[in-house]
Amino acid sequence: MAKVRVRPETRTLYLDFQYRGVRCREQTALPDTPGNRRTVEALAKRIDRELLKGTFDYAALFPDSPRAKAGIGEDAANDHVTPTFSEFTELWVAESTPRWRAHYGRAIRDTLDRIILPVLGPKPLASIDRGDLLGFQAELAKRPGRGGQAISAKRINKLMSLVKAILNEGCDRHGLTSPARSLKTLKQKRSDVMPFSMAEVELLIGRVREDYRPYLTVRLLTGLRTGEVDGLQWQDIDFAAGIIRVERTHSRNGDGGTKNEGSRREVPMVPQVRAALEQQRKGAITACPWVFHSPHGNPIDAVNFANRVWYPLLRHLGLRKRPPYQMRHTAATLMLAAGENPEWVASILGHSTTEMLFRVYSRFIPNLTRSDGRAFAGLVNGHFGAAAAEATSTPGTPGADILCALQSLTPGQLSTLLALAKKAS
Repeated sequence: MAKVRVRPETRTLYLDFQYRGVRCREQTALPDTPGNRRTVEALAKRIDRELLKGTFDYAALFPDSPRAKAGIGEDAANDHVTPTFSEFTELWVAESTPRWRAHYGRAIRDTLDRIILPVLGPKPLASIDRGDLLGFQAELAKRPGRGGQAISAKRINKLMSLVKAILNEGCDRHGLTSPARSLKTLKQKRSDVMPFSMAEVELLIGRVREDYRPYLTVRLLTGLRTGEVDGLQWQDIDFAAGIIRVERTHSRNGDGGTKNEGSRREVPMVPQVRAALEQQRKGAITACPWVFHSPHGNPIDAVNFANRVWYPLLRHLGLRKRPPYQMRHTAATLMLAAGENPEWVASILGHSTTEMLFRVYSRFIPNLTRSDGRAFAGLVNGHFGAAAAEATSTPGTPGADILCALQSLTPGQLSTLLALAKKAS
């Protein structure tokens, strides 16, 4: 980052910045006054912008500078020896591994070896510029994705974020300006949220093959993530307390901890979930720790379940195709539609805040974001109803006092009153 400094002996301003790993100082004849400082600060911001974009031309901006005449823009990168992207990546991985879950580390290693290092690995950090990154991003877009389709923008952004993390750290350590910081992410398609209705939930549970009925019941009515429900062990089920403890996950990459510390939680069992787990326990295999398992005692394989059970079930029922993860979205929308406190729902789903709930699910829950004006009408009526009733009712009219009292009630108070009256009758 370019900084504006003052020469103590002359009290004139000069620019101090890093370019190609070299510290550069460019003098001015301007005395340190507020107006001159604003002028030089504007120049410093321009230098920062051009460095980030990779368009900085030393000779064009400082044509009389000895550094420009020495060709710093052309040869300084060769004078500043830096490790290759591959060499620094090995250091970065070694330092990061203690923070990663085992299966996440394996996935990162596989991504680096198959996709990133074959292209960027041989390049020295100082030689990688914005053009190299844009070219690599363009090559990613040409790679085939799942089912022969083009790789998604979301996947490209994930790969580029890994490149950016490594390059930013490497450049910072070697006094370079990282070209990755000016690279924008691709616009992603918004993830589809397609929860099932309560009628569809009943249909799914009622029509799935019997050995998978408890599994679907738990997923549809608890909101557990795929890895969390597949990683459930009998020691996590507390029938006495009526709770499920989420302590681990399972996937094809192996067993691991939860997504984050907030994902470790206790999920209460509704009666249908308790009954499903009790039914599952009757068929448990001796010495098998997994709640949901294959006939051979292995944990449920998520891909096998999706292809052999889930998608055939949706086709059979004539329901729109959607991934199994929509069962988690279904549980969330049902809880919110039932009027549960959003903070409670967030904790049950393993979220630290309610931000995601309102961002993802609000459009599916009419009562969560009421837009028909009735809530506002109730508030206004609660405050002004009594005054309006007094102004419009005739003194001495039979029942005027009762009408006035009823008009002053909010919709919630009125509902409570009607419920009490019904119970009394």
